[in-house]
Amino acid sequence: MALVPYVENPLPALSKLNNSSAHFRFANHDLSLAQDWKNLGVAAVVWDAAVVMCMYLELGKVELKGKEVIELGAGTGLVGIVAALMANVKANLPPESQESVFVSELSWGEGLERYPAGGFDLVLGADIIYLEDTFVPLLHTLAHLCSDTAVVFLACKIRYKRDTNFLSMLKQQFAVEEVYFDRQRDIHVYKAWKLTTRRDL
Repeated sequence: MALVPYVENPLPALSKLNNSSAHFRFANHDLSLAQDWKNLGVAAVVWDAAVVMCMYLELGKVELKGKEVIELGAGTGLVGIVAALMANVKANLPPESQESVFVSELSWGEGLERYPAGGFDLVLGADIIYLEDTFVPLLHTLAHLCSDTAVVFLACKIRYKRDTNFLSMLKQQFAVEEVYFDRQRDIHVYKAWKLTTRRDL
């Protein structure tokens, strides 16, 4: 569903997606991520929402240590995601940290029994709100993964009315507040928690 035909774009904001790699420095580490939009589609490039989410995490307002954390990928182009992430995780994590991280396929709303119900304290997602057909399965996945005290952080650009529709749907099951806005990139970071609880992280 998220695999979009490749069209080379000369616009500066999009031309960076044509690069075979993207380089960043976060958490005092240099990161080099493989990208392949031409062959693998939108799921195989680093979007601004991911960068802004990392910037937000670097602010230190989210406690990560000792938490069960899951990151939901940036699309349903599963082959591209898994191929890119497998290489990127192994290339960027120090050897002593690799045991604490694993990459697996998760199609929203499907095969959730492979993941513990309520097994996560923190759910992260960057630029995962863009296909209306995925909204209900995504909400089902969030409800399944989140413990009663879990916090969800979603970074996204509000492009269309459907994006605000998703936030309205999310608010039926979760309390939602905007916690960060990157004006330069037009990216919002939302914090959500199940309506029955509130967890300050």
